[in-house]
Amino acid sequence: MTTMKSLLGAAAALAFSAAGALAEPAIIFDLGGKFDRSFNESAFNGAERWAEETGGTYREIELQNDAQREQAMRRLAEAGANPIVMAGFSQASALEVVAPDYPDTTFVIIDGVVDAPNVQSIIFSEHEGSYLVGMLAGMASETGTVSFVGGMDIPLISRFACGYAQGVVAADPEATVIANMTGTTPAAWNDPVRGGELTRGQIGQGSDVVFAAAGGTGLGVLQTAADEGILSIGVDANQNYLHPGMVLTSMIKRVDVAVYDAFSADTIEPGIFVYGLAEDGVGYALDEFNQELITEEMIAAVDAAREQIIAGELSVHNFTDDGTCPVEMQ
Repeated sequence: MTTMKSLLGAAAALAFSAAGALAEPAIIFDLGGKFDRSFNESAFNGAERWAEETGGTYREIELQNDAQREQAMRRLAEAGANPIVMAGFSQASALEVVAPDYPDTTFVIIDGVVDAPNVQSIIFSEHEGSYLVGMLAGMASETGTVSFVGGMDIPLISRFACGYAQGVVAADPEATVIANMTGTTPAAWNDPVRGGELTRGQIGQGSDVVFAAAGGTGLGVLQTAADEGILSIGVDANQNYLHPGMVLTSMIKRVDVAVYDAFSADTIEPGIFVYGLAEDGVGYALDEFNQELITEEMIAAVDAAREQIIAGELSVHNFTDDGTCPVEMQ
């Protein structure tokens, strides 16, 4: 079923907190912790917004390793939490096992798809948002070479890279796009040192704008870019504030709103819900920290492309449709 929805501890122990009675909502953060300044923190902000506005309480678990995923879901379900939100595609395999055992519990997974009558799957059109920041990179670059650092080498991250590359060449058809992935295991999300190394290598090839879609690894990318005097692009949460005047923009992914909506809903429908530009699910960040980097001409060009994409007049190729990208990356 596919539905379009408008978007308004140690290895032996789980970090688990709870308060209040049964039927509280709950969230399981992916590896990296809820204060990763990116994906998890955006999810946390959505939960906190719900709590502040409603006065309600929620349960949360911060995973310490992959083996805890199924245990965490069962623990929350047994405690009566409902709904239970899973942040991250890596939760899908465990959820496929757990969901059938708790038919009266509603599960929501972000960035993954699980086909079950009590599961809502939320995915984002990252390629659309990445296209917009790619246009900004292409227009801001002085060398004609920009780059991308991904976390774990998976189709989801290739979707970011491919959308970015398409936006870059839309702005500058002669531009060169360099792309590197950090690794092939979950450790790729939390290796800022390696992120910095990849960034320095890309700078050596002429890159003067780098887009990081790499979780905690991306913090190393942004830091190295600032240290070396080139522009960077943040991801998921608005990361412009991390290095004011050096972060060109951030590709916003409204994980916070997805969590807020799940916690707020009286009824959660099963199926796949896609949050793209039309639903304000993705976009680019403009604030006091980067306003001097982006001209009115750049804004006009990107906003025009945004409207064209929403209207169906401009199509951004989705890497995960066929595993290919129309733009060659080095």
